Amino acid sequence: MASSFRLALCQMSVGADKAANLVRAHGLIQKAAQNGANVIVLPEIFNSPYSNASFPVYAEPIPVPPSGCPEGTDVDLSASPSVKMIVDAAKETNTYIIGGSIPEREGDRLYNTSVIADRTGRILAKHRKVHLFDIDIPGKMTFRESDTLTPGNQITVVDTEYGKFGVAICYDLRFPELAQSMCKKGARVLLYPGAFNTTTGPRHWELLQRGRAVDNQCYVAACSPARSTNPADYQAWGHSTVVGPWGDIVATTEHEEDIVYANIDMTQVDQFRQQVPILAQKRQDLYALSILETTAQ
Repeated sequence: MASSFRLALCQMSVGADKAANLVRAHGLIQKAAQNGANVIVLPEIFNSPYSNASFPVYAEPIPVPPSGCPEGTDVDLSASPSVKMIVDAAKETNTYIIGGSIPEREGDRLYNTSVIADRTGRILAKHRKVHLFDIDIPGKMTFRESDTLTPGNQITVVDTEYGKFGVAICYDLRFPELAQSMCKKGARVLLYPGAFNTTTGPRHWELLQRGRAVDNQCYVAACSPARSTNPADYQAWGHSTVVGPWGDIVATTEHEEDIVYANIDMTQVDQFRQQVPILAQKRQDLYALSILETTAQ
């Protein structure tokens, strides 16, 4: 197993033209790969404006189970152009791609879903956002994803040649039990496509990433869309960031379109866990974390 890799977070500008968004995402993936990235992350809702009105319009079927596809499985992606772009780009660039997220349609339900593809384009898993973004901050921000979206019911951890990655989406970052559950399943890197806003972002975006990293002694990376230049649009905070297992900021950026690169050394996770062995020192006689996921979606 390789002990290091180059990570890229594509903080892309997202507009109302779905086809243009896919071309833009593909171009950023190619650029990241040309600059040596082995694992590439796209932002939350990269194919669509971030709004309840847009989710049903831009939604696509993702005809794979949450556990992904067995090797050699052919998947019909003719109605899923965003997923096809991810799969094709992974093959073209020989990289792992964490496909941000897109609105997914299954029957009469919509989900906020991330697709993870390996170097061959095989879909390793899809993660449906577990915790929906329902907040009301008077005078600043009100949003209810639950008006259109359904929450997922599974914890997502994928095996790669670099070790196990946990994948969750945006508001999922606020829930330490989910991060702990991913690490209990073996994850040493937690990847969060996310779109915090300009109210919560400056207060909590970096704080939560550093908290999850220190609590679990692992790498945490969060990839945001770039902030829109149209004040009528949802205003993402940006500041895509990579945090090391000690809670240090490894790499970050501002709010414009950019690619954030970081060299990830998995031996640092092992060293920190040996030097400060909190995972082995937990008082399981006093408290314990139970993983109670369901296969029902």
